Amino acid sequence: MTTPESDAARGAASEDRLDEGGWPGRGRWIDAAAVLSFVLLAFWVTARFWLHPDHGIRDNRSDQAQFQWMMAHGARVVTDFVYPFASDRMNVPDGVNLMANTSVLSISLPMTPITVLFGPRTAFLVFLTAGMIATGVAWYFLLSRVLIRSRGPAWLGAGFCAFAPAMVSHANAHPNIVSQFVVPLIIWRTLRLTEPGRWLRNGVLLGLVIVWQAFLNLEILLMAAIGLGVVILAVAIGRPELRRAARPFGAGLGVAVVVAGALLAYPLHVQLAGPGAYQGLSRLIRGYRTDLASYVAWSRESLAGDARTSAHLVKNPTEENAFFGWPLAVGVVALVWWLRRNVVVLGLAAVGVVFVLFSLGREIRLDGRDTGIPGPWAALEKLPLLHSVVPTRWSLALTPIVGVLLALGADQTRRLVRRHPAARRQIRFATATVLTMALLPLLPTPLPSVRLKPVPAFVTSGAWRPYVAGGHSVVTLPLPDTDYSEPLRWAAETRLGMPLARGYFLYPDTRPGAGRVALFTAPPRPTSTFFIRVRRTNGVPPITPQDRAAAVDDLRYWRAGAVILDPRLRQAEALRQGMTELTGVEPVSVGGMWLWDVRPLVD
Repeated sequence: MTTPESDAARGAASEDRLDEGGWPGRGRWIDAAAVLSFVLLAFWVTARFWLHPDHGIRDNRSDQAQFQWMMAHGARVVTDFVYPFASDRMNVPDGVNLMANTSVLSISLPMTPITVLFGPRTAFLVFLTAGMIATGVAWYFLLSRVLIRSRGPAWLGAGFCAFAPAMVSHANAHPNIVSQFVVPLIIWRTLRLTEPGRWLRNGVLLGLVIVWQAFLNLEILLMAAIGLGVVILAVAIGRPELRRAARPFGAGLGVAVVVAGALLAYPLHVQLAGPGAYQGLSRLIRGYRTDLASYVAWSRESLAGDARTSAHLVKNPTEENAFFGWPLAVGVVALVWWLRRNVVVLGLAAVGVVFVLFSLGREIRLDGRDTGIPGPWAALEKLPLLHSVVPTRWSLALTPIVGVLLALGADQTRRLVRRHPAARRQIRFATATVLTMALLPLLPTPLPSVRLKPVPAFVTSGAWRPYVAGGHSVVTLPLPDTDYSEPLRWAAETRLGMPLARGYFLYPDTRPGAGRVALFTAPPRPTSTFFIRVRRTNGVPPITPQDRAAAVDDLRYWRAGAVILDPRLRQAEALRQGMTELTGVEPVSVGGMWLWDVRPLVD
């Protein structure tokens, strides 16, 4: 019995002969050109950040700061041997459960040299850019060597998998989502389970790549597992002759489950039951769903897109998870009908329908308006595991499905050309026309950037160090959260030497009756709520003795050594006045920051 590798090798060799035309090694040059195209596209999308080192992602500065902090944490794990699954360098004194957040340890740990030598901002940008490149390359080799064994169609499908509108949307500071290069590896190793006599080896390797993806993004792993499971089931039903491989497949899958389960048991325990673990997302976040109209709309980051026409269809620019445009949406439906005798296509179509239905959330929304029609997700959103999935992300999972369908369709067209050489020109012209209409409007444009404020000298000079001695933290005004994450960027530049009170992360809401659902910062305290009000109104509310007592209690709770305020903020004067009146301490200017030395109050 032949193995997938031997079949793939023969397929690749056969295509080399077809592509060569008397030129030995042409296939390898095609591979190199495909890889180069992914490199160029990735640098095109991120061009503004490479050309302007002082720029950041305009539409998602908060997540960029958070990921820079995560990259610094990964480096600290390697250099200082700190505990990897939680950190006390943010949200002092309670810390952060990093397994319940996007810790990306499978990337941040091996990228430690880049983080240490060039800083967390460069590490983040390398992660983002290389993630898109690696995703395209991985899909290309899976399609060209295993699934289709044809380079041209593989390049088409892989390019879509890596640079579809949804992927470019998430390139706005979601490098863990655009880095989907492990998914093709999981598919490849799963297919290898059918190889007789190597169930143990293949099972171990599959288990290891599952662990790799788990430390990159669990949401993508869950979607990949569901999609792959449905397609395998469809193939098993549609091709009875393959059932003889059920025994090695089952044995290898069992080994993979044992290996992955053993390696992930403790990290998942920390995530689900450790300090800082939460029980699902808030109802507001679970309400993020895909507008049905967005499936035929254009993304703002695509050639045909415009933020003015897409803004009402999504919550924010990073969640444009569908946006296939109407030509491609119609074309995919036609493609499934054309290839309906292929059981793989039917399996992909079935998964796609399920994902579309899930993505609609608890109530279907059409063109920015709620329809009142309940979606199937309403019955599933409170189930374990699923209660931590953002519904709109299910439409993101359609991207690789459409990419594989495009590759299969292009390969079928190539076969038609060979069978009907007299109609070669007509077939190629029709194919080129359809692909141009469907894909040209979706070509990505460079992500918009914005100039970031320089990190204050108080941070870069190390002037903060005396104030954190003895286990103290730094309190920033405003306190960091979803709307103000600059302190995370500052802390990352100190290699997390500067611990922060509160922060931007997922944390359980511990207030009575809240159900421990996830907040995007720590539960509110009187002083944090006070400064949120100051920031929103740009004014100082009346301060009572109870407010002053609560402020001292909060500073003691946070173990504050210093309170700092960036005077460049629009609300800086109101924040400065509020802090001074609360504590009775006059600030001094140090390293471009207003600083309150609160150690006498705390100690």
